[in-house]
Amino acid sequence: MLCTLSGSIPGVITLNDLKRELEPIRPELHAAMTRVLDSGWFALGREVEAFEQEFSEYLGGGFLAGVGNGTDALELALRALEIGPGDTVITVANAGGYATSAILACGASPVYAEVNCDDGLLDPAQLLALARQSRARALIITHLYGRMAPMRALMDQARQADLLVIEDCAQAHGASMDGNPAGSWGDVGCFSFYPTKNLGALGDGGAVFARNRVLVERIHALRQYGWTDKYSSSIPGGRNSRLDEIQAACLRARLPTLAMANLRRRAIGRRYLEQIDNQWITLPHRPDSPADVFHLFPITAIERNALADHLAASDIQSAVHYPRPDYAQPAWRGRVPEHKLEITDRRAREILSLPCHPALSEQEIDHVIDTCNQFQP
Repeated sequence: MLCTLSGSIPGVITLNDLKRELEPIRPELHAAMTRVLDSGWFALGREVEAFEQEFSEYLGGGFLAGVGNGTDALELALRALEIGPGDTVITVANAGGYATSAILACGASPVYAEVNCDDGLLDPAQLLALARQSRARALIITHLYGRMAPMRALMDQARQADLLVIEDCAQAHGASMDGNPAGSWGDVGCFSFYPTKNLGALGDGGAVFARNRVLVERIHALRQYGWTDKYSSSIPGGRNSRLDEIQAACLRARLPTLAMANLRRRAIGRRYLEQIDNQWITLPHRPDSPADVFHLFPITAIERNALADHLAASDIQSAVHYPRPDYAQPAWRGRVPEHKLEITDRRAREILSLPCHPALSEQEIDHVIDTCNQFQP
């Protein structure tokens, strides 16, 4: 039995609760899916075109290509920028491996930058030197946990190093910095619409955004076998990565709710920051800002496993985002350079995410806070 929105807490407080989160717009979702069924068109049709237009307008104007998922978005963005064998791409190793997967799929090589100890985001202090040392061609900036990376400093360093810039916005839908949305700073912005994202589909989905029309037209071709005409593959590196009509329709239904959902996430995050007070738990550095939409709320604890057990004993789910740096993944041994990044390694040992989804009730938030404050290893 799942938790209710008010009153006592009868069940487990889950890390995400999509059923509760989507309940208020169930009629809109039903109408969206019925509209697709009635159309008889299920891939790359009017719903995808409409969502591409609406989401690009949400991002301040530009061009969008809907694709199969967020990792495909990263890979196709790299391919559209003509990143391939022999090229080096700078990224971080603490963000789940999605950038590394896309880089390797293109035949390029990743090189990993260290992150800040207080928020886990890419540290701009070392970027210029690392870019010159590695002769990198591109940089993937991950906006992690819903918080945007320090874009002004990073863009300044990237331009000095002549780096192409790809923003991984999978966890930052709706975040903005200095009035510019996540995804609009670099050459390309990539989005995932996996169901648990701030803007999630009812299955997989992704998108690539850019101000450059020609670049996005190239993505349009790459997402469908590199076709420039039907059955005529003219652009190398193409594949099948199409956003489904039904997912696009559901995303259109959810997009108008994104701002309010993000406000709720920020309110929950603020309560955690203000009220969790335990010497055994370190809270993240997350100033109140539109640059943070609290996709996740990770804390750090030296006794991480004991804390997770303590939370579970009080019916609170938690998760580790992420337990293993990319350079320590067994499948990539020998394919990525060996690294020893002190902060990245330490955060992988200590990080733990608390529930921070818009459907949480005040009683549930209280329970999470109280349980954290009661923790003793």
